[in-house]
Formats: sequence, structure tokens, C-alpha cells
Amino acid sequence: MPGTTRPRRGDTPPPRTGSSETEVLRAFLDYLRTSIAAKVDGAPEPQVRTAAVPSGTNLLGLLHHLTSVERAMFLGEHVTDWQATFTAAPTDSVADVVTRYREAVERANEVLDDCTDLGAPLPRRRADRPAPSVRWALTHMIEETGRHAGHADILRELIDGATGR
Repeated sequence: MPGTTRPRRGDTPPPRTGSSETEVLRAFLDYLRTSIAAKVDGAPEPQVRTAAVPSGTNLLGLLHHLTSVERAMFLGEHVTDWQATFTAAPTDSVADVVTRYREAVERANEVLDDCTDLGAPLPRRRADRPAPSVRWALTHMIEETGRHAGHADILRELIDGATGR
């Protein structure tokens, strides 16, 4: 619309990294992690948890879900109901969910810091299923986080018009 100014977060370009596969994969994953946390951080209540599409997807629920995915993939936590991970508790503030996500990312990165072979199985505490390779886990998390970051772009713009990475 002419004459309308929309809030815009500064765009952050994709990471420039070293040449190793590990550096590239981890840098892109961290880039996406930072991006989606920034999209949720500061989003207004109650719109941050209000479904903006028929599927029921909401901005806060996306980050709550990604927290569960990080914990399951890298920390070996068991999730019994993945659909339930898309809903934050009514008592959870935006700051609570963002903080828990950032803490999960920090713990996941501590695990990844000890992974020197991308072809090796990801260290897990779960014996009920085989662990994927570190390469597969990083690639999957880039895909998962990137897909939901795209959803978050649209949801945040619908909430308050904010755009940008």
C-alpha cells in the first residue's frame, strides 16, 4: 500500500564460512536458528499464539516445536506427540519460549562441538532407535528450521507487518 511503512528488521546475509563441510553446515544451521528466534522475539500477545492459518499454526508454537526437535535430535529426548509440540503452554511468555529455544540450541551445539566426523552416528542417549549420522542430522535440521523460518516470516508479517530475516 502506498504511504504505508512497515516495521523491518535488518536483513542478515547468509553466513560466510570456512571451506569445510562441517563449518558450512553448522554456520547455516546457526544462521537459521538465530533468524527464527528473532522472528518470535518481541512478537505481541495474544497474536503470537493465535492461529493465522486453517492448520492452526502460530508463531509461538513454531518455536516451541523447534525446541522439541532440537532436544530430540541432539539431546536424545523422546517426544510422544509431535503434534502437541506445536502448542506452547498458555502460561509460557514469548520470552520463556525464546529462552528455552536458545538454551536447547546451546546444549545441541555443545554436543556438536564433540562431533568431528560427519559420517559418524550422532551421539544419543536413546537406545530405542539407531542414531543418524551427524551429516544427516545437520542437513535435516537445516531443512526443518528453514521450512519453519519461512512459515514464521509469513506469520510475523501477518501479526504486525514486520519483515526481514
